[in-house]
Order: sequence, then structure tokens, then C-alpha cells
Amino acid sequence: MELPLQASCRGYLCLVPDGADEGKWKIWIMGTILDQVPEFGDIDRLDTVSSSTSDLHNNATSGTSKEETGSHQQTPQPHYDCVIVGGGQSGLCTAGRLQALGVSYICIDSNNEVGDSWRLRYDSSKSIFKLTFTPDYPEWLSKDDLADAFKEWSERYGLTPNIWLSTTLESGSWDELTKIWTLKLRRRHVDANISDIITVTSSHVVLAIGINSQIPSYPEYANKSQFQGTVIHSKDYKNASKWKGKHGVVVGTANTGHDIAEDMVNHRLASVTIVQRSKTYVISQSAYQKHALTQYNSQTDMNTADIKSFAYPNALSRKLGLLANHIQYTAQPDLYSDLKRAGFLLEQDDDLTRHICERLGGHYMDIGASKKIADGLIKMKTGSLPVCYTDTGLLFADGSHLKADVLVFATGFVGNLRDIVRQMFGDKVADRAGDCWGVDDEGEIKGAFKPLGQPGLWYIGGGINHARFYSRFIAMQIKAALEGKSFPVFHGNEQDTRPKL
Repeated sequence: MELPLQASCRGYLCLVPDGADEGKWKIWIMGTILDQVPEFGDIDRLDTVSSSTSDLHNNATSGTSKEETGSHQQTPQPHYDCVIVGGGQSGLCTAGRLQALGVSYICIDSNNEVGDSWRLRYDSSKSIFKLTFTPDYPEWLSKDDLADAFKEWSERYGLTPNIWLSTTLESGSWDELTKIWTLKLRRRHVDANISDIITVTSSHVVLAIGINSQIPSYPEYANKSQFQGTVIHSKDYKNASKWKGKHGVVVGTANTGHDIAEDMVNHRLASVTIVQRSKTYVISQSAYQKHALTQYNSQTDMNTADIKSFAYPNALSRKLGLLANHIQYTAQPDLYSDLKRAGFLLEQDDDLTRHICERLGGHYMDIGASKKIADGLIKMKTGSLPVCYTDTGLLFADGSHLKADVLVFATGFVGNLRDIVRQMFGDKVADRAGDCWGVDDEGEIKGAFKPLGQPGLWYIGGGINHARFYSRFIAMQIKAALEGKSFPVFHGNEQDTRPKL
């Protein structure tokens, strides 16, 4: 029989003016957030370590028993409480939380260096940086600065010995009786074209691999072999320096498509055109920052800011976002008028929450490309879809032709983490685990951050804020399960047998 947990929580109130009584307020939303399980330790604290002592502050070591390729020597399989697959922001935040709670873990990543999940992206990538435990990094770092910050952060808090680089999950299996995962890992030798196969066991697996580990999505157009230029997916794009004076075409109008088109302009291609296939939601960086400052600012600690950002139900956040958009466009009817005059198909009846939680993208946070479109530096092709390649570009359904020397498809990725689970663990585990991302019947995110139908398996993803906030709950649930004190889980489709008050 499992023992009860003693937990501490944070409460929050959202107050609105009481229209019936001027000068008074009433509670609109009231909620609680699981904050700490005191007997587990402080999930928000990790002491910094020096490089000479970092290996003494970890529960797992980087040297483990292994089965080397071509070797007959067998040693016992090492066991960890948790194996985290993916060393980007989600994997690192989860690793830090587990380490704070004294959970043994390894975090595996296919890249050669911590931070390569950002360093290897296209050159104009930027993001906000604030991982767990520390508020003292600047915001809006470039991809290389962000990668350096990831590496420095991992070293500062002693995670590095637990991070296995150049390592991939080949396959795994779940034992119903022992409730243990057996995982086959492949570790590459960076300086040699060889690899080792290592078998480990764990009680939990956290999939934190992100969308860049999934399969690029390409629209299928006829006569591709006829095209004489270059065709790549945005996943493989770095910069446009080698195409100066050429004609560039980008298919896709989300953040990546805009960034690539702007990079092409900056590298002085002869022409740059974006093919837009549907309306796109645009929000300016300044508008986003103005809203973000109401939550993330020097007067508000990071945990409280995260609660303000993520505590509301997604359905409510959507309604608030739609209301804010309506007010904005009513007050500023000419907002983005230059963008629309340039042919851009602007989506005005939408909100950021839907794109983040349901679409995993599909919007543009304007950091400068919108003006380049309005000024004609980036041309728009809308109103008709491509049907086939030609020798020199794309032919469209309306008979028009678009010249191109290089075509970049910023068209996202297919599948979700369940497809990766099916590939690694088989149909039975994948069917139990279910989907990751999108929303369920209650309007909440599917799969991510909470217990799945498959025991011992967890999904985490999203932006850096998602990673920082939701990693605490995954770590506490894993720690509780290891201690034999699992949290009770409410399932909305089950009959509520609690007594009525």
C-alpha cells in the first residue's frame, strides 16, 4: 500500500473589477499549483559546483559498463532511476530537477556538444534564455550564445558528468513484471568512425527530443528531378552566403520561413519570394514583450511568473488571446496594412496559445521580416499553389511560374512523439502512450508533462519556459513513484466518486 504524500502548494487568484460595485473586485479564477514535496528536498535549488568537484555532486557517472562492438566481454547492465532522451532545454531542465531531488539519471543526446541543439540551427535563430535555478542570464540570445549558455549552465550546476553526448537510443523494451525499461544505446566515438552498443536499465524514460528529431515534411510536387537548382528543408539550412545573386524561394510563412527569407535578403540574393499557402498569424516582438513584461520582470520571481504564464486553462488563454486581438484590431484598423497591401495573407482571428499548444508553430513573431515584405524586399506568392517543378523553378495551378535557383521548404515536421515511441519500443507501448501535443476534449495539451497510459514513460517539449515550468512536475512524479508514493491522478473521463459538498 502506497503511503500518503505531504506536499506544499501555491495558490493564485485572478481578480477582475466588480461591475456591479465600483471600486471593488471579485475573484474570477482561483487555483493551486503543486510546489514542493518537502521530504524530497528543494526542487528549485541546486548548488553550483567547481569544475574540479562537479563529478562528486552527481548520482550517476559517465563511465558505465558496456558491451563493445566486436568484444565478447560482458559486464552487468548499469541501472538508473531515469534516462532522459534529448539534451536540449527540456532534457536539461528535467535533468536539473531530478538532480535536485537526488534521482539517479543520465541524459543522452545525439549531438557532440551540449548546446548543439541550438548551435546547429540556421544562423539567425534567437530565443529567450532562462533555465531553472538561475535568473542571471540575458534574454534574446543568438543561437550560438544560447548554445554557450546551455553548456555553461550544465557545468555550473554539475550536470555534465551525467550527460552522454554522441549517444542515441537504438531500441528498448518494457518488462511488465519488473516495471523496468531495458534500453540499447549507441555511443559514437567522435574522433573515430566506430561506436559502442551499451545496454542500460531504468525505471523511467523521459522523451525530450523535440521536433527537430522528427521527419521533415515536404509537399510533393511533380517533376522534382527536372529542377536544376537546390532543394533543401529548413532543418538543413544554415545561411544563404553561397547563393548571392541567385533567386531564392521559401515555402512556408511561420517563424522559420520568415527568418530564412530575411537571411536571403541580407545575403543579397537577386530575388527572395515566400510562397504562402494559408493565412498566417503575426505578432510583433514589441507587442509580445510588452505582454511578457506583465509576467516576467525584475519585481516578480521566476516561479511566480511561470504560474502567471501557465496556470490558466488553455481554453481560457485562447479566449483571452482572441479578445486581445479583437481589441487591438478594433483600435488599430490599419495595423499591418502595409503588410497586407504587399499581398500577405494575415490571420486576424487567431491567438498565440493555439499555435503553441495545438500547431506547435505556424505563426510569426515579427523581428523585422514584415517590414521587408511591406517594402518589397521579400515578395509574396499567394492565391495559387505549386503543382510541379520546372527546370528553373515552380509552376503554379493558375499557370504562373516562379523562378528559383534555391528552394527552401520551411514546412515543419510530420508525426509526434508517439511515432518515435512506436519506432523505439513497438506498437503496444506506443498505443498505450498515446499522442503528444495538440489538445484533448477538455482543451488541455495531450500527453506532455503528465502520466501516460504507459507506466514509466513521460513526454516533455515546447519552449524554454515550458521546459522550466513543467519539468518540476515530471521530476516530482518520478521521485514520488520511486519512493512508492505516487500522486493520485484525476482522469476527466472517469466518474467522480468524491463526496459532494
